[in-house]
Amino acid sequence: MNSQTVSILYIVALFAILYFLMIRPQQQRQKRHQEMIKSLRPDDRVTTVGGIFGTIVKLKEDSIILRIADNVRIEVLKNSISQVISKEEEEEGKVHTKE
Repeated sequence: MNSQTVSILYIVALFAILYFLMIRPQQQRQKRHQEMIKSLRPDDRVTTVGGIFGTIVKLKEDSIILRIADNVRIEVLKNSISQVISKEEEEEGKVHTKE
């Protein structure tokens, strides 16, 4: 093999490594996040990327209404939801709330 072929193989190998170590895992995370967003329902307990705990009151097209305290509701973008808190996590005390 000549040096040009070796350098082309080297570049292809670097792109393959970059794809499998960085790009593909990020795409999988985005896909899981989109699936979680689609599965949101009223009365789900969620956490926003800003760290706000709340319960979903109403779903809109691009946003949701969260109840964060008695008679306190805020509207946030659906994409700002970082996780759904399961009943088991809440009961085990992994999530500390004052509701």
